[in-house]
Amino acid sequence: MKQQQYKVGIYVRLSKDDERAGESLSIENQKLILRKYVEEQGWTEVESYIDDGYSGVSFERPAVKRLIEDAENGKINLIICKDLSRFGRNYIQLGQYIDYIFPMNNIRFIALSDNIDTLDKDSSAMDMMPIVNIFNEWHSAATSKKIKAVYKANAEKGKNMAPKAPYGYLRGDDENHTLLINEETAPIVRRIFEMYSIGNAPLTIAKTLNEDGILCPSEYHYQKFGTFRHANCNRFWSREGVKKMLINPAYIGNLSQMRSTTVSFKNRKTVHNNEKDWVVIENAHEAIISLELWEKCMEVKRRTATGKSQKGDRTMPLSGLMRCADCNTTMKLNMNNTTNGSKKNPRLYMRHNYTCGSYARSGKMACASHYIRLDEITQIILNDIRAKATLVLDNEKKARLLFIKNKADVSDKQINLDKKELSKSEKRIVQLNGLIQNVYEDKIIGKIPENVCINLLEKYQDEQKNLTERVAELKISLEQKSQDERDVDEFIRRIKRYSEVEELDRAMAIELIERIMIGDRDVEEREIHIYYKLLGNFAQ
Repeated sequence: MKQQQYKVGIYVRLSKDDERAGESLSIENQKLILRKYVEEQGWTEVESYIDDGYSGVSFERPAVKRLIEDAENGKINLIICKDLSRFGRNYIQLGQYIDYIFPMNNIRFIALSDNIDTLDKDSSAMDMMPIVNIFNEWHSAATSKKIKAVYKANAEKGKNMAPKAPYGYLRGDDENHTLLINEETAPIVRRIFEMYSIGNAPLTIAKTLNEDGILCPSEYHYQKFGTFRHANCNRFWSREGVKKMLINPAYIGNLSQMRSTTVSFKNRKTVHNNEKDWVVIENAHEAIISLELWEKCMEVKRRTATGKSQKGDRTMPLSGLMRCADCNTTMKLNMNNTTNGSKKNPRLYMRHNYTCGSYARSGKMACASHYIRLDEITQIILNDIRAKATLVLDNEKKARLLFIKNKADVSDKQINLDKKELSKSEKRIVQLNGLIQNVYEDKIIGKIPENVCINLLEKYQDEQKNLTERVAELKISLEQKSQDERDVDEFIRRIKRYSEVEELDRAMAIELIERIMIGDRDVEEREIHIYYKLLGNFAQ
């Protein structure tokens, strides 16, 4: 019988985890063993297929995909690898290839160290193959768990494991790879946060940086350090890139890790972890921006009004802040160009106005126009800001009490009563714990009968339950009142600067105003309510 002529494809693989095993699993060692075996058998090696740095759990590997394609096209008819785990660690997919795909294409498969040869289907090694496959997959699962545990332990110790530092920083050479400020790019980071804090949208920031010729992070790292860059990489600042920077706590000195993970050791798709699962080390390195600037940017991010850019990427001061009092829709800014004067010397001016968004889109059947001129509402807001600033400067203590009462709608007397009730309730809970313990002891030594014991316990425990619930309510209420006071103090700090303000700009509007509710103008007394951040609606 004439021996079949085999065209051999040698497959070798080394993952990053396998590198720890040393030379025995190295690419060169695998090729040496396999080539020697092929020569001893008198076969012809067609090609070596190498996946260096790839996990065996997934079959989405460039070399293994090319290997299978060549086998199906008849370029090779025998695949040989050092052991089953080199070819793959997913027992379901591995079984599909060995039991179905390879036999359909008349492909012989050999895993040398495991004595597996699909030509000898009755061998004990072939009988044990499913178990070997399962063990190999289990090994991957166990290794994945160990790696994650080590990663988390290192994160909790404050070790920075990111391969590259965030833009604005350099990766330190110390044991923890502590982030160091890059004096060349840190000013750009500060500029981005400062622009955002005064109301510039991420897209506007990106456009400005591009126009100023500032290299984006990927291009900067490529030109400065020669780091890898994808051929289709966008070499300009983008909205998404700016947005990612604006939520990175590294810039206030916090090292946050474990922010993402993979679906499983089989599915390497990245998913975001809940914030409670992050490992955060505060003050792990020097901050680029102040905590005050960070909080200001977070406040801008939390607000519902983002604002739209007009021509020239300029965002109008009240953009996104004006709302219809009847349908709560954002008001639409209309920019009307009007010429005034003689033909010889025409004067061009813009008369802007706001109308209800529903009315602008769908007409008067949807809502009334709520028309108001921009200069009119701007003057109303400026007058109100100046009045509140003056109130604070004239008598800050009185203004503070008025603001707190307006915000919490509760008197100082009620706060004192709540504190006294809280203290009294907490003391009574401690007493009840002692009483309940005494009842148990009296029952055990026979001082009181069982029915009396049960009645007393039910009474004490009911009282204790009600007091515990009340204590929780009081604590929440007092904490809210305390937060109200902190909010008022921050509002006072902000408003003081604007007692003589002459012009309303975007930064001022973003810092002070939550929203402006515009009532219908076709009523006897039109209502306009300004809701301030940290204060709410306060009418003097």
